[in-house]
Amino acid sequence: MLNIIWPLFIIISLIYAICFGKVDEVNLAIFDSVENAVQISIKLLGTICLWNGIIKIATNTRLVEKLKRLLKPLLKFLFPDIKETEKAYGEISMNIVANIMGLGNAATPIGLNAMKSMQKNNKEKDKLSDSMAMFILINTASIQIIPTTVIAIRTSLGSNNPTGMILAVWIATLGAAISAIVMAKILMKRW
Repeated sequence: MLNIIWPLFIIISLIYAICFGKVDEVNLAIFDSVENAVQISIKLLGTICLWNGIIKIATNTRLVEKLKRLLKPLLKFLFPDIKETEKAYGEISMNIVANIMGLGNAATPIGLNAMKSMQKNNKEKDKLSDSMAMFILINTASIQIIPTTVIAIRTSLGSNNPTGMILAVWIATLGAAISAIVMAKILMKRW
């Protein structure tokens, strides 16, 4: 759908610019946007590299075991068919912690590895297991205590209060996660 909407917006903008003599303004806006995108990307690169490094170090230490123990009651409830000894269990733990810290970019590769590990143990390879579906829902809701990427973007754009949206992020992500988990548990029992 987006591959239709965005080109449509671009075409409408170009037609408007040609009809009303604003082609120079469109060209200027294009180059300003590209420059801003590169600057923001460079500023975010440091934050992403730092947290990806921390997550990588954490996966090579005992921290993963401590996090698994801390999240054990929640993980048993959410993923009852995954054994604590499985590789996916640790990857799910790290993914949840990365998402809670607002490190979606660090959580993504860990989440992909967790899905691969769960797929290896999936009996029906052409269907999602309940645990895989729950994992997708939790990642989509992405409970965040410290939305570091959003704070970094707001800081790079000169926000006077880059952390001002934290309460709204807590409410939105917690509400989304709880409603997704409740609905998933209800639907999993039916089907």
